[in-house]
Amino acid sequence: MTRRTRRRSLLGLGYCLVLLLLCVQPGRAQDADRKVLKKVEAQYPSILKRRGIGGTVRLKVTVKADGSVKDVEILGGNPALADSAEKAVRQWRFAPGNDSTVTVAVTFDPNA
Repeated sequence: MTRRTRRRSLLGLGYCLVLLLLCVQPGRAQDADRKVLKKVEAQYPSILKRRGIGGTVRLKVTVKADGSVKDVEILGGNPALADSAEKAVRQWRFAPGNDSTVTVAVTFDPNA
């Protein structure tokens, strides 16, 4: 491979990467500004609260056009708190709109 061919290959690869980065917006949820109309608070497991165990659980929520929750996927957080967070978010209602996906965080604070 000559220097000129290698340089062209690298430039082409660089242009493709820049184009890809401009087209894809990682970590951004569709319709992230969708308003929550009904928010059910998560039940804090009493044993965890007494022991001072808290944290934040991140969830990916698929919302139907009518605003009801279609599916919930746990993205991260304390597994002991994730079940309570998921149960609560499944009861949430969002403003009507297109089917979309939003990312939400449920925080458990033992001092609250």
